[in-house]
Amino acid sequence: MLKLEMVGHDFGRERTLEGIDLTVAPGESVCLVGPSGCGKTTLLRIAAGLVTPCEGRVSDDFRRSTVVFQEPRLLPWRRLLDNIALGLKAMGVPQQERLTRARALADELGLAERHDHYPHELSGGMQQRVALARALAVDADLLLLDEPFSALDVGLRSEAQTLLLGLLARRNIASLLVTHDLTEALRLGHRVVVMSPSPGCIVHEQRIERPFAERDTAFLYEAAGALLRQPAVAESFLFHQDEVSA
Repeated sequence: MLKLEMVGHDFGRERTLEGIDLTVAPGESVCLVGPSGCGKTTLLRIAAGLVTPCEGRVSDDFRRSTVVFQEPRLLPWRRLLDNIALGLKAMGVPQQERLTRARALADELGLAERHDHYPHELSGGMQQRVALARALAVDADLLLLDEPFSALDVGLRSEAQTLLLGLLARRNIASLLVTHDLTEALRLGHRVVVMSPSPGCIVHEQRIERPFAERDTAFLYEAAGALLRQPAVAESFLFHQDEVSA
């Protein structure tokens, strides 16, 4: 289990996070949603061990946690399979074995015809699939995803979300996904955790009982509307809109 207890963080004199308690269980998908500037990405980086919190405790009992960033961050001089196998190379896995594993992942993610392509020869959606495959290649059992589909258009985003759901289910992988999109959180999460800014804190948490296969567009918009009728959730998002308008 990933467990954050009373986590707080400051950037300079600015209080970024306050009193965060959060857990992710094996095989569970948790979506962290909130307006820009509420500290979602900072919290994800703390969970990943990339940032040390100013206070509180983080424990991660998963075998291996990996991060998928908003940008694919592929090496432009490496071909697709080499990018997927990058983490395996760092772990000392022999070349033939790592390329075999990378090839199998590429095929599973619909990239069978692109093995020898460089990143600039791939679409944005394909590049993000490579980034996802790279995270999976090292046998991660927890994925930490920082708005991985925000740069994709609506059609590609829906396709990528479906792909992610299938991968998590088939491999029984847990995930903590950051997003500012309520409908994306409702589509991808067993639980939706809502954050409010200034400083970032958790103001609402909701378990989604409906099976993933039954979360159609009508359900997503109805559920998003119901969430926004929760006073704490509405205040969080309206606060951000007022701030932008000012």
